[in-house]
Amino acid sequence: MMSAILCVDDEEFVLKALYQDLSNHFGEEYIIELAQSAADGLEILDEIQEDNIEVVVIISDWMMPGMKGDEFLVEAHKKFPKVIKILLTGQADKDAIQNAKENADLKQAVFKPWDSVELIELIKSNLKELNE
Repeated sequence: MMSAILCVDDEEFVLKALYQDLSNHFGEEYIIELAQSAADGLEILDEIQEDNIEVVVIISDWMMPGMKGDEFLVEAHKKFPKVIKILLTGQADKDAIQNAKENADLKQAVFKPWDSVELIELIKSNLKELNE
């Protein structure tokens, strides 16, 4: 079965940077999907599921037009409870992080600008846990 990592952020340069980081480390094993809004992210999750692709990681920005990242992760969690969820943010408030932890099993909030090595290690360690 194919597996995917989904990145959701309303800023194109952030998505490109994430894509670069993730492709360099996970591109051989995982499909890297990108969405510029929570609504697009939910749509992609449905499409991925229809294509019988397993989503293993979701990295979502918090501050986006429309649905905020914590709300998106809660919605994603309803369909994909085992997915590793990471909130990537420059300005999440404590309530948003708490909401994602309590209602979406958030693994970690990572603050922008992120450290690529730390992000990759966070994903690797969580994937290892998931596969044990």
